[in-house]
Amino acid sequence: MKLRGKGIACFFYGMGNTGKPNPSSAYVEVAQDGSANVFCGVADIGQGSSTVMTQIAAQELGIPFEMVAFTSADTGVTPEAGVTSACRQTFISGNAVRLAAQDAKEQLFKEAAKVLEAGTERLAAKKGYIYVENYPERKTTVGEVVTKLYKTGKVVIGRASFNPPIVPLDDETGQGVPYAVYSYGTMVSEVEVDTETGQVAVLKITAAQDAGKAINPLNVEGQIEGGIGIGLGFCLSEEIFLEKGMIKNPNFNEYLLPTALDMPDIDPIIVECPEPIGPFGANGVGEPSNVPVAASILNAIADAVGCRAKELPCTAERLFNILQQGGN
Repeated sequence: MKLRGKGIACFFYGMGNTGKPNPSSAYVEVAQDGSANVFCGVADIGQGSSTVMTQIAAQELGIPFEMVAFTSADTGVTPEAGVTSACRQTFISGNAVRLAAQDAKEQLFKEAAKVLEAGTERLAAKKGYIYVENYPERKTTVGEVVTKLYKTGKVVIGRASFNPPIVPLDDETGQGVPYAVYSYGTMVSEVEVDTETGQVAVLKITAAQDAGKAINPLNVEGQIEGGIGIGLGFCLSEEIFLEKGMIKNPNFNEYLLPTALDMPDIDPIIVECPEPIGPFGANGVGEPSNVPVAASILNAIADAVGCRAKELPCTAERLFNILQQGGN
């Protein structure tokens, strides 16, 4: 017999290191053709940080995305950005890049104010132009401003670092502020359980996740889907067998990772609640989507068959034995 069930799980997740300094830094150089070179040590391991950092710099400088070159994770030329872990890079390195671009923009605005005969507070930048707000016809290009500065011996280079505000945890009480910001979300899983075999098929997962501000929505959806894939393996198939400290299944033909064929239908829902201290309101999204997967699937299994698995992974064999024992 095949029975279906639904399960829900909620989560919160802190961005960055727990109650410890967590800085990142960046440089932004603006060239005479109006383009920009951004340098930051953030390592893109597939999460798309290089794209996001480029978008942040372009938005802050007011130049087209295509005119920003991003150099990352080169210890010879890029400043420190910390490790790519704990869902920290968009929030922390993104802030460093934004602040460095802001530093460069302030240098540009100071010179442009002379050309446009307006105070810097009245200036704005967009599509490669610096203009007077409410008088867009009074404008000059970013490249023209950089060229004027270069002729006076000045190079436009912005630099900045960002360290999220935390309070270290007290060694005695454990009290403190371990994370500056958190991400929140809810996940609903729909499963089908074969009671004769214990086999579980995850049919659909609906995941609503707070992204602060989705700088790149397609990227955010990909992060949610990737996290679900990781959680799926954790819940149903991935297990390390040890004997006297030795791993008995060191190969992927025995340590079973989910493949594309195992993935359910996924409905990612991006919830935007702008984070006040995030770059343009952005928050981290990479790891949090992994957190509630197992709980939501196990709740769905319990809804389907009326008994609960309490050990992971919930393999077909384990679930079959639970069903045979009447759920005890």
